[in-house]
Amino acid sequence: MGLASWEGVGSGLAAARDGIDALLRDRGMRRVDRSTTAEALLRGAYASATLEGSTATLEEVRAEGGDDLARAAVRLHVELLGLLGTFRTAPAQALARMHVLVAPQPDSAGRPRSPEAAARLTALARRLQQGTAAPALLEAAMAHAEVATLQPFGSRDGLVARGLERLVLAARGVDPVSVTVPEAGHLALRAAYESNLRGYRDGGSAGVHSWLLYAGEAFAAGAEASPLSG
Repeated sequence: MGLASWEGVGSGLAAARDGIDALLRDRGMRRVDRSTTAEALLRGAYASATLEGSTATLEEVRAEGGDDLARAAVRLHVELLGLLGTFRTAPAQALARMHVLVAPQPDSAGRPRSPEAAARLTALARRLQQGTAAPALLEAAMAHAEVATLQPFGSRDGLVARGLERLVLAARGVDPVSVTVPEAGHLALRAAYESNLRGYRDGGSAGVHSWLLYAGEAFAAGAEASPLSG
């Protein structure tokens, strides 16, 4: 029995997907330009950096300033969609590049912190490359939680995890123009976000279930945070 069949998971994620589809269909697809995508990526970088501990303001991030965490998040988001081709064929290589972009110490950038972390990251990359029959939002949420809780690189893994989530949404066709802001959804629900990640890490199947129920709410909030929503 797949995760999507767990109580409330399939319906919650389907409702979030319907909201994203409506946003793109009714308000955006014919008028999305690069500036709209750039704004969504900028908002995502700010939200992701804040979740990682940055104290930079959105205005500072918009002005290419702020603290080191904010600048790292912007570097990642600027290059993120350019990694789509690599992600589709070699997810492990894309993940390593994502960490290179945000790592505070260049000498350890892009390298898993332990053999166990390397093995689990390889397994995740294999699943992402092969694909599954699971709903795309479920795949994105699970990949996000796996990296965020495994912390495979040992530094700024949250930035990588949230960037990975956005990549999955683009690669799986949920948001191919990347104009929703899932990172902002997580920031708006920060207490629940952090609590449910701990539950995913420590709570067994019940923790995974709660994370997936939460994810539907977060994706819906991320759609509301889109520049297309006004």
